[in-house]
Amino acid sequence: MAAYVFRVQFRLDPDKGRVDPNEFETVLRIPAADPGAEGWLFFQQHLWRGEANAERHLRSVAEDYLGVPVKSISFSELETDQSYLEDLKDEIDDDLALFNADSVDEVLHKHLGSSIHVQSADS
Repeated sequence: MAAYVFRVQFRLDPDKGRVDPNEFETVLRIPAADPGAEGWLFFQQHLWRGEANAERHLRSVAEDYLGVPVKSISFSELETDQSYLEDLKDEIDDDLALFNADSVDEVLHKHLGSSIHVQSADS
């Protein structure tokens, strides 16, 4: 299993009463679709060189997951196992033109930077 890991700051603004503090930070893990399946191009659509390429849109995505207004979001890493990473590389390699790149490593670097964390089987 793989997931895109983000650090998210959000705030609570209740209609009634008050909360203190009203801003929080958490880690959000968005499951990565299987390579080739619907949604597998999440990294291409949302990330550039290991950063959110459209923070406003990505905040909206996080709001859908969390159900609260998101103040900021930053990409941390693609958390994956070796099997998923190999499948991802194979899928990218099948259509390098889609990514305007000459190699799989170029695609991964363009979108994820060096932010890939491969979990060992023991983790």
